[in-house]
Amino acid sequence: QVQLVESGGGLVQPGGSLRLSCAASGFTLDYYAIGWFRQAPGKEREGVSCIRSSDSSTYYADSVKGRFTISRDNAKNTVYLQMNSLKPEDTAVYYCALRSPWRGSYCPRVYDYWGQGTQVTVSS
Repeated sequence: QVQLVESGGGLVQPGGSLRLSCAASGFTLDYYAIGWFRQAPGKEREGVSCIRSSDSSTYYADSVKGRFTISRDNAKNTVYLQMNSLKPEDTAVYYCALRSPWRGSYCPRVYDYWGQGTQVTVSS
């Protein structure tokens, strides 16, 4: 059974950093895409970043470009989202999602599995 477990969320001051982790179990990260999404209260879910195993390419929403970095550790079956220069508007529940298998040259729009989410709060 495939499971995704996010961790690393918390309360941080504006300008601070957090690193979110998405640990996958129940399968091997081979050909896949993993996306990070976020949803703030009263707002629609927003795609934040995506990484594809086919070419190790990454995607970032304009709102986080230059501040967030997605990376992977296949040995640990884990994908990370390093978030720097955090702003109050980054406050949301962050989710990771998996599409596997995936060999596309773009980020998928539909994902097969989702984690439970981790809260990120940016506030002074």
